[in-house]
Amino acid sequence: MSTPILDIEALTVTADDGRRLLDRITLAVGPGERVGMIGESGSGKSMTALAVMGLLPPGMTATGSILLGGTQVVAAAERDLVSLRGRVASVVFQEPLTALDPLMRLGHQLAIPLRRHQNLRGSALTEAVLRGLREVQISDPDRIARAYPHEVSGGQRQRVAIAMALACAPELLIADEPTTALDVTVQSEVLALLDTLVSDRGMALLFISHDLAVVSAVTERVLVLRSGVVVEAAPLTDILRTPDDPYTAELVASARALDAVLDSVARPTAPGQPAQTTPEEDSP
Repeated sequence: MSTPILDIEALTVTADDGRRLLDRITLAVGPGERVGMIGESGSGKSMTALAVMGLLPPGMTATGSILLGGTQVVAAAERDLVSLRGRVASVVFQEPLTALDPLMRLGHQLAIPLRRHQNLRGSALTEAVLRGLREVQISDPDRIARAYPHEVSGGQRQRVAIAMALACAPELLIADEPTTALDVTVQSEVLALLDTLVSDRGMALLFISHDLAVVSAVTERVLVLRSGVVVEAAPLTDILRTPDDPYTAELVASARALDAVLDSVARPTAPGQPAQTTPEEDSP
């Protein structure tokens, strides 16, 4: 068995008031593996991502072990963490506006990691920026590169954020609720994009969401968090068919109920395709 890119053992995160925000989390993500982490708001999903990247807020303490690319993250010096970020693992956050500088053109922001980690300059850097934007399916990369974050749509901002995360060719992409702030159509497009990018690059993926339907679109194995504790971890098919924990069963039932509602409504179709109808509409 290959060495995991991410290997978490008994990770516990404690707030300065003594509250345990994560309680003995254990997780391993191997090369090319796709793992989902699901739970309600406040369950510890995003805290796990921050701990992995060595970005816990002041006042929070981590114990246990986080090996990222073989390097211990817990209690590591900042200079050691900087060498891991981008090269071994990168993060795409829920709201790209929090990750993008509002006063800097998008092309310049994408150029920063390319210049720093690939030592690109001049025309080679410019072409790498445009190539990165094209890879995330931005149809007008020249215009987007010149634009400021507020001048483009939410979906375009998230695509730029993904391009920035991929700029250093990481082995692991951590996607923390990357589609929650997007409308349903754009959400589907971004999920399809992530699926393609992960496959094409052979990256590992840790996908974090509160939505089981979204997680099931891009992952193969799932961890279920509740109040900072892993209550279940299993292959996606087992989670969907035979969940062991009552909380997991509730998540599965909710996802199926929502899917049933959506299936009962005629959905838009592509131009030139016959309209989708319910069985009653097809009846004579």
